[in-house]
Amino acid sequence: MWRTLLAFFTALTVSVVVMPVVIFFAKKLKMRQTVLHYVDNHASKSGTPTMGGIGIIVAIAAGALSCMTRDATLMIVALLISVGYGVVGFLDDFIKIYFKQNKGLSAWQKILFQTAIALVVSLFAYYNETVAGSIFIPFTLQRVSLGWMAVPLFILIFLAFTNAVNLTDGLDGLASSVTLVYMLFNAGLIFAATLIFGEGQALRGEFTNLLIFCAAVIGAIVGFMCFNGFPAKIFMGDTGALALGGAVGSVAVVSGMSLYSPIIGIMYVLTCASVIIQVLYFKATKGKRIFLMAPLHHHFERKGIHEHKIVTAYTAITAAVGSICLAITLVVQGM
Repeated sequence: MWRTLLAFFTALTVSVVVMPVVIFFAKKLKMRQTVLHYVDNHASKSGTPTMGGIGIIVAIAAGALSCMTRDATLMIVALLISVGYGVVGFLDDFIKIYFKQNKGLSAWQKILFQTAIALVVSLFAYYNETVAGSIFIPFTLQRVSLGWMAVPLFILIFLAFTNAVNLTDGLDGLASSVTLVYMLFNAGLIFAATLIFGEGQALRGEFTNLLIFCAAVIGAIVGFMCFNGFPAKIFMGDTGALALGGAVGSVAVVSGMSLYSPIIGIMYVLTCASVIIQVLYFKATKGKRIFLMAPLHHHFERKGIHEHKIVTAYTAITAAVGSICLAITLVVQGM
């Protein structure tokens, strides 16, 4: 347990120390956000330093690597996948900054890179003896093997999470707050599974290191939020959004908590659903819209709700659903 706390405080400290440096160089190198013209209510945010995800990644790595113990294969994989997705996000951010626009990699390029990384880690999760292509049934913590069907499911989870976190990153502190709370309750579920199924030294070690990784992610986000709360001094950019999406997806897959993901991550689901519904309805009705603007948080903004209240509501809902999931699981398990 003390290693988990140390990972949190290490990542928090590194994040708080590194982020001002990132902000300094972001300003010096003119790494600034360009806001799309149709998001006119965010025009004042144009020019805000971006790519704060670099600091997040550094903090996560510092916290996780400095506190890990033996049997850390799953944690190392989760960290590498987070960095991998962060690199994809970095390329996207770099293109935006270099060409001074808000469109980086094309949609197909993003999907190609994301799918390639997801395929690698999904195959790993299928062949790895600890994961073995298995998942926990929500609330029961009964583990079942999906066989080869695990691979497409895991790929879907990665694509969903990386894009969901990216879409949720539309207001100051929104993606970071929701992801922080999500990781907190996911860590609670992993801890419960460790107590129940951690008889073997290797399994207990792997899950303990996953808890350390979750703590490092949470600490890095808390540090980042010191600079990302309204009004934001820096944005995480796609570098941070994709890295956090990769971290969340990795933990869900290698811990077997994949089916908990759309439940605790309800705000991710609603965010993505609002975009899909808006696009389909727009095309079907030749120009009509259901929402004033998608994703959903922008709809609420157009309704006149301040973004701080939206962030608070999203975070509270995630916390409430996470609490219910964890409570039901503990009750069912008699813990």
